[in-house]
Amino acid sequence: MSRTSFLQDLLATIFERTAPRFISDDRRPLEELAAALISERGEASGTRLAAAILDHYEKSSAEEKAEFFRLLTDAHDLDAGAVAEAAEAYKASPDATTLARLIEEAEPPRQELLRRLNRLPGATGRLVKMREDLLSTLKEHPDFRRTDLDFQHLFMSWFNRGFLVLRRIDWTTPANILEKIIAYEAVHAINDWDDLRRRLQPSDRRCFAFFHPAMPDEPLIFVEVALTSELPGSIRSLLSEERTVIPEAEATTAVFYSISNCQRGLDGISFGNFLIKQVATDLMLSLPNLKNFVTLSPVPGLTRWMREEAEAEGTDGDRRALLTRLTEAKSAADLRSDDAILSALTAEYLVWAKRGDGLPRDPVARFHFGNGASLEAIHPGADPSPRGIAQSCGVMVNYRYDLKTVETNHELFAHKREIVTTRAIRSLAGSRKGPKTSRRTDNAQRAL
Repeated sequence: MSRTSFLQDLLATIFERTAPRFISDDRRPLEELAAALISERGEASGTRLAAAILDHYEKSSAEEKAEFFRLLTDAHDLDAGAVAEAAEAYKASPDATTLARLIEEAEPPRQELLRRLNRLPGATGRLVKMREDLLSTLKEHPDFRRTDLDFQHLFMSWFNRGFLVLRRIDWTTPANILEKIIAYEAVHAINDWDDLRRRLQPSDRRCFAFFHPAMPDEPLIFVEVALTSELPGSIRSLLSEERTVIPEAEATTAVFYSISNCQRGLDGISFGNFLIKQVATDLMLSLPNLKNFVTLSPVPGLTRWMREEAEAEGTDGDRRALLTRLTEAKSAADLRSDDAILSALTAEYLVWAKRGDGLPRDPVARFHFGNGASLEAIHPGADPSPRGIAQSCGVMVNYRYDLKTVETNHELFAHKREIVTTRAIRSLAGSRKGPKTSRRTDNAQRAL
């Protein structure tokens, strides 16, 4: 498949934007250009102004970009008094006229500025990059979060599921897209083109990505899938160069072993929940022999939680010594005899360790439970890489996506903070009641 046909097929799925990039020679300051754009009514002049703003911004230094975000945050903010007045008017007379006024006053002018910038062909990807810059300034300028809320609000509309295009990535996909798959892989690094070929070309491997028609050269998120005949318990068995390729007709299990978000500027815009369910549905239709849809997922917060448990007031000496020893391990060899203990601790962490809002501490667990998955199995020693040892003592887990129950599971999690798992994992996790030195530690010790 040529690059041209790939992109044409992608664009034709929703709409086509083929206008060339407009280059502006307007050298007015950004503040003046922004004021002109927000007041401009003509489409042609608005396009020139939008091009001038984006060109000027992209040539700016980090300090100048921060000044632009300061401009958006302060000069193009809400008029709180006007909002309050409009709200009182609507409270007194709730009709369409007062509601329209309230809606207008409650929207910061910077939202309209961003919309007008996005009218420029090709601007969507540039605005995503702009938000990436904005996110990098939030630690130093926390008040810029007001502007980021408007970026996020608009992106949630512009990148909603109805605009996204699912495409399979294979060895015939254009090279510029494949290069980005290599660069954006965030879970299990793709070392070179041969490594990429092993993940795309065999009959028992799949890769799918979401694209947006306004950014046809940029994958938004992608998932790598292994077709297997059993539940996987090791990432090395999936990625090994020596593994035996099986015919797709013999596969019974689809394993989602790597999900990577590609655009830092789209943080907070959820694609993964749509992606997994869509890919599972499509695979089930094309390969009816598939019966199981699972992940092989990292547990990135496990080691940090174990360290905090070891240091917590009230933790007894035996538990502290055990946790300290495990978290100080440097290699898989240091943990070879600790599989049972690590299974019990992982169960405890995933079932009971919560944030202040009652959601699981582990970010990967939050993602999959929020999508309606259930926790199926725990695999110590599944990821012996230095990263795997550092973040989770080498533990990985399977989350199961049963398309018949994902909606029910999602509702339980969303409304009651309940997670679905097996009886065996519940037993390993023990009880959350009582001091840290009681049943949970005993479970881990008995597991030996």
